[in-house]
Amino acid sequence: MVPVILSGGAGTRLWPLSREMYPKQLLALTGKYTMLQDTAARLAGIAGAQPPIVVCNEAHRFTVAEQLRAMGIPATAILLEPAGRNTAPAVALAALKALQMNPDATLVVAPADHVIRDVRAFQQAAAVAAAQAQEGKLVTFGILAHAPETGYGYIRRGEGNGPAYPVAQFIEKPPLDVAQQFVASGDYFWNSGMFVFKAARYLAELKEFAPDILEASTAALRAATTDLDFVRIDRRAFEKCRSESIDYAVMEKTKDAVVLPLDAGWSDVGSWSSLFDASPADEEGNVLRGDVMVHDTHDCYVHSTSRLVTAVGMDDHIIVETKDAVLVAPKERVQDVKELVARLKKSGRSESSLHREVFRPWGSYDSIDNGERFQVKRLSVKPGGVLSLQMHHHRAEHWIVVQGTARITCDEKTFLLSENESTYIPIGAKHRIENPGKVPLHIVEVQSGTYLGEDDIVRLEDNYGRQGTNT
Repeated sequence: MVPVILSGGAGTRLWPLSREMYPKQLLALTGKYTMLQDTAARLAGIAGAQPPIVVCNEAHRFTVAEQLRAMGIPATAILLEPAGRNTAPAVALAALKALQMNPDATLVVAPADHVIRDVRAFQQAAAVAAAQAQEGKLVTFGILAHAPETGYGYIRRGEGNGPAYPVAQFIEKPPLDVAQQFVASGDYFWNSGMFVFKAARYLAELKEFAPDILEASTAALRAATTDLDFVRIDRRAFEKCRSESIDYAVMEKTKDAVVLPLDAGWSDVGSWSSLFDASPADEEGNVLRGDVMVHDTHDCYVHSTSRLVTAVGMDDHIIVETKDAVLVAPKERVQDVKELVARLKKSGRSESSLHREVFRPWGSYDSIDNGERFQVKRLSVKPGGVLSLQMHHHRAEHWIVVQGTARITCDEKTFLLSENESTYIPIGAKHRIENPGKVPLHIVEVQSGTYLGEDDIVRLEDNYGRQGTNT
């Protein structure tokens, strides 16, 4: 059993918490751990499960690896998609990789951004699905439809004796009246987007029904390179692949697709309203996260990340605060958040893709103030973290250590800075920060110059394989 975790989505409907460069699967939205970590732990508990194969966006690679390491669940492989091509090619890459290690591998495919409350029920269903896969079936989990949800696709089951049933039809997101009929009939399930099948069986079906996808995926993996803990899928070969889902490419065409009913408290957390439904509420029906105070407010989701947020006389609303943005919307309009993000992106606003605090493999930086010709950042460097050896053409930097000890390189000099000590990095000087200690290093950085953009970075040397880049 080889778990395959698909972690390539952007989750724009959960903006401003979820953003392109730090999407919902990397956030702790429903508990102590992130959605990726919960998914990895859930899959690791399946009988016979091996370490997972993760398919993720290249920009998220260090965060994905760090979150898995923190859970003590090292990945068999982390495959970096150079471009999004939907689930059929992503799973093809994982299946091909799994077959390199074991020709009899059975895949358990799951998105990284789902909630499953009854983990034991899911793991038991996965064992049943694995038995079906041994008989050559391609299994999808159908979620018992408790309500006429219009935000999900549906699967209609065919005649059978169970525990899995032939798939009669896949249906796109229906209007409300049709969804009500589906729920009333009992023959329709929500489409979970989770699958179990033998890797070789999936590739055989892909060869028959979508040979171009198999060909492009095979070429892309064959030309892949290894970079630290990551497998970099060849961009030129993979970009030739068309974008297609597993449902369209294989499951709707194969004669061996079966649906296994699952009732395990599942949610795809695809919007603020679904996150509200998946979270425990107080006696007033509110879900309150962070520093929040409300009065005469009911059935609201209020989330604060950096300051006090208050609400008076609100009903059925979503209120979300981050360091650089605030969202207020009626719950019935939360699907429109995706349109708002599209407008932000079109206008060139960085808030569509980045948080004010940006994570790097060595730690993070938070832009706490800026103005004409200056910018102030707070750098947090993990123990053992090392920034790239770099230089800037347009800005100088002043560094003040406020916690920990820093090892500084400035041109030919290397020296230590302790708390309350500072140094100056002139324009054009080669420089680097390292944290040689066992506690986090915090530095206040004051930049000054004619241009302060992040693309004014020339990386000369980097421990994380980023030399020659400026991101």
